[in-house]
Amino acid sequence: MPQTLTNRSTDDLVVPFHCDRCGALAKVRVVLASGSDLVFCGHHAREYDAKLRDIAIEIIDADSEQPVTA
Repeated sequence: MPQTLTNRSTDDLVVPFHCDRCGALAKVRVVLASGSDLVFCGHHAREYDAKLRDIAIEIIDADSEQPVTA
């Protein structure tokens, strides 16, 4: 199933969630097939981008201006 990168407000991240890796403010939410999710700051989302795209069914980037289907 292809994952989708969509543009949504930070409200969709259920702010004030913090990065699962470092504790910074979350900017990206990764929804997994199991229904659980991971949240990352921009730095760690970029660092793990390739691996996240392999396991995600949806990637929500609060800073993205255009929805992108991966």
